[in-house]
Amino acid sequence: MLAYAAAFITAGWGVAHAVPTRQVVAGFQPISTDNRRIITQEWIAEAVTMWAAASVIIAATAASASSDVATWVYRVFAIALVALATLTALTGSRTRIVWFKICPVLLTGSAGLLAAASFA
Repeated sequence: MLAYAAAFITAGWGVAHAVPTRQVVAGFQPISTDNRRIITQEWIAEAVTMWAAASVIIAATAASASSDVATWVYRVFAIALVALATLTALTGSRTRIVWFKICPVLLTGSAGLLAAASFA
């Protein structure tokens, strides 16, 4: 259940990234077309990364939550989520945008759930 909870939190945060992409990019105006495309790409790439992580976690859990493979999937993605949380803490969360301040907390929380699941 811990792994599923982590996966759903992570996937939900991916949705929270994808939905406001247009408004986020518009907030950087005026910028060049190339910069607009790069910001759009990177914003969506983080959402896709979260969806991929959630999908692999769900697949590993559904296949066999007690297997060594699932254990290592949980640990690898816990580390990846902490890395993303750290990146956000050092960059985006230093802005006034509330969502960037929430991101490290959610990602670290999901990582904690995965770490706990890996030792359960």
